[in-house]
Amino acid sequence: MTTTAIATTVLVTGANKGLGREAVRRFATMGWQVFLAARDIDRGTTAVRELTRAGLRAEFVPMDVTSDESVEKALDLVTTRTRQLDVLVNNAGVGGPSTPPAETPADDLGAVFETNVLGAVRVTNAFLPLLRASPNPRIVMVSSGMGSIATMTDPALAGLVRPTLGYPASKAALNMITSQYARALPDIRINAVDPGYTATDLTGHTGFQTVTEGTDAIVDLAGIESTGPTGGFFDRNGRTPW
Repeated sequence: MTTTAIATTVLVTGANKGLGREAVRRFATMGWQVFLAARDIDRGTTAVRELTRAGLRAEFVPMDVTSDESVEKALDLVTTRTRQLDVLVNNAGVGGPSTPPAETPADDLGAVFETNVLGAVRVTNAFLPLLRASPNPRIVMVSSGMGSIATMTDPALAGLVRPTLGYPASKAALNMITSQYARALPDIRINAVDPGYTATDLTGHTGFQTVTEGTDAIVDLAGIESTGPTGGFFDRNGRTPW
């Protein structure tokens, strides 16, 4: 008697464009069951339609990571489509204010932390039951080299990135959250990734990497075995400093 292999299931947040959309495309080419989550319904459905035209399959899931109600509705929808979630990619993120630190009101940091930090917590906690139903659950937190204190204080890079508060601080917080989830949930492989300086809307398309190169670490960490690393920070070349 033969058995039919169950496709790996993955949900990617903030996936209607940029790194998220490219990650969805790559997962779909691998034959995975892909859930493309985004808060913009028009852009999300358009992204799925374009993937379909390219012969790839993905399902759109409306999700605003800043809303408990929206995340719960997304969970309900995904639960009707699969009994387990093998991979969660917390990709949704915003850039935040670009003003100098001394000119940045504290209130201006709220939106970036709400999405980049609290959104990842909200989605992770909501989807834990589906993840725990998987024999090899993985969570990938899409962070940034700008969240690495070691990188941002490297004298060799001193003049390349001007100091700001919101985005770097939010990604540093996401890194710590990753490490704490990994400590608390040893049955799940949980890692953060630095996509690198990639040409997306977030960088004004000034990045020197393509979105495919930018998703290399995401795809690699999404595909690790149950004996793979957890609680680490990686870029496309391997481990990178916190």
